[in-house]
Amino acid sequence: MQDDTDRRLLRLLQEAPDLSTAELAERAGLTAMRCARRLARLQDAGVLRGSRAVIDWKALGFEVAVSLRVTLDKTQPRAFDEFLARAREVAEVIEIQTFLGRVDVRLQLVARDLDHYRVVYRERILALPHIADIESLMTVSVVKSDEKLPL
Repeated sequence: MQDDTDRRLLRLLQEAPDLSTAELAERAGLTAMRCARRLARLQDAGVLRGSRAVIDWKALGFEVAVSLRVTLDKTQPRAFDEFLARAREVAEVIEIQTFLGRVDVRLQLVARDLDHYRVVYRERILALPHIADIESLMTVSVVKSDEKLPL
């Protein structure tokens, strides 16, 4: 169970994930040792699962982002497993989500431009198994993209 100090540490990490333990401790009003112990406890509890680099895909030349909503042929017993295994192999697919409802899977993919997207879509996406229906939604703008939790 997290207390106010743990939540304060988590808020600080969300705001500045690159803080050193000493800087984090100072901002949280803790000693570096107490801060390190609390961070270790949060990691052991699975609350903190590590850190990661946030990459700006556009800065790397990927100008097109598309969300594909896929409905699978659920008459095939292994449709989900086989589709997901193959979708993981498509390098341009940066996120895969599964759903309950009419749409079964959402693939988020990036491409350098529309020609690159067309090639990926025709040669890699449409070759995925068990697709019954697919809808493409091209991202025009990202209004909010935030993993920050209200702690």
